[in-house]
Amino acid sequence: MRFWQRVLVDAILFIALAGFYRNSGSFVVSNVWVALGASLVLAFLNASIKPFLQLISLPITILTLGLFSIVINALILQLTSVLVGPTNFYFSSFGMTMWIAILMSILNAIISNYFIRSAK
Repeated sequence: MRFWQRVLVDAILFIALAGFYRNSGSFVVSNVWVALGASLVLAFLNASIKPFLQLISLPITILTLGLFSIVINALILQLTSVLVGPTNFYFSSFGMTMWIAILMSILNAIISNYFIRSAK
């Protein structure tokens, strides 16, 4: 997927997942513009900080057979929340952040697979 497609898909996923957890208050996105901004911040962090985190955590990632990458994704989402503003975009706990990271990874894989197949 291209950059802007990925940003748009992530923004839609943020809105959908926040709507799904709306009643519990465990994941909150205040509006569409915040979701779009958070998606842009997430893309920037994925391009700049995530490779460094993956490099320094390589031994533990190998020991856990790649499962530590979920923790790295959750850390990036937490950092996104801090940068966007915790009043507009926040998670109730780190466990919830990890759960959203897992869901976003799965949904992004499904959506990316759809875009790849439709391009052929």
